[in-house]
Formats: sequence, C-alpha cells, structure tokens
Amino acid sequence: MNPSIDRRRFLSAAAVGGATIVGASALGGLDPASAFADPTPSLDPAIDSAAFAEGRVTQIKGTALEVLGSHGDQHVIQITNGTSIWKVHPTSIDAVDVGDGLYARGVDMPDGTIAADAVWVNIVNLHCTVAGIGKDRIQLTHGHNALVGNVLPGTTTASYLGGAQTSDLSGLKIGQAVQVLGAWRPADDSVDLVTMWVGH
Repeated sequence: MNPSIDRRRFLSAAAVGGATIVGASALGGLDPASAFADPTPSLDPAIDSAAFAEGRVTQIKGTALEVLGSHGDQHVIQITNGTSIWKVHPTSIDAVDVGDGLYARGVDMPDGTIAADAVWVNIVNLHCTVAGIGKDRIQLTHGHNALVGNVLPGTTTASYLGGAQTSDLSGLKIGQAVQVLGAWRPADDSVDLVTMWVGH
C-alpha cells in the first residue's frame, strides 16, 4: 500500500466531509496579505500544489460557492469547517453574497471542485493617491478613476514609512501615494479600508 496515496484520499475525504485537516499549515497564511503572496510549495507531501480560483459568486448552494472567473472559467469552491473566510474581518459563509468577488486557495478534488482552506471576499490591493480626507472617508484616485475609501473605526490602520500599523490617520496628506488593502463594496463601488501603507 502506498501511504501517500492513502493520505491523499484521506485529505480529500476530510475536506469534503468538513473536517479541519486541509488548512493554513499546509498551503500558506490566512491573513489578507497572503491572498497576494507568491504561491509557495505545500508543506504537506500529499498535496502537490495549491489550487487557486478568482471571480464573482454566481450562486451559493449550501456550503458550495459557484464562481465565474474573469476569463469565463467556472469554479465550485467547497467551504469546509477548516476554511478561513475573510471579508474585512474573519467571518463565515453567511457573510458571502451573490455578486461578491473572491480569491480562493485550496486543494483540487477528484470531482473538479476546490476544497478551500482560504477565501478572501471582495479583497483589493490597490496603489492609489490620496485626493481628499474626511472623517469617515478618504477620497482616492486609482489610475484615472476616483475611488471612495470608507474608514472603519477599530479596523482601518495606516503604516507610515515602514512603521507599525496605527489607527491614527492624521499623517495622511493629499497627494501622497498609498497602497490600500481593503474590501470592495459591490453595492456602491467603494472600498472598505483595512490597511494603508504610506511612503513604503
């Protein structure tokens, strides 16, 4: 008997069955910045490589998300008890809506689905310029497009010149270049600001 084949079958069955076997320890970090990190080799010898999918949610069936990719490809993302879901904060499948965009990382299953270890919903990573500063909104430009950034009390932070993240946004200045990690709001095309890196 080949132990690696048996382990792969075990992992597949566990992922589909909702166990917490397939997780970040095998495929990578769960934090939002990991959505944009270069793929790393799996730490589990039974998993050749991670599977990735991106697109918009077209349907939610129980714990499965049907996703239409930006190049017309279709994916079914299976959520398990071990799946980390991020939508501004760590959350559950109940926070995912039809029309949301996502990045997902997981393991290809024999039935063609992806058993996800991590799903980042509506996540964006944008290089912008500060165009205006308000109490609860930061006006940004991204390329030639205006963008509203929503300041979320207790969530939004900034890092100035490589310093620690802080909730103090008083260091922002009009005309500054910022890198924004946040979550797109499909309803009004604004972005919930999670972290802004200034002067990096």
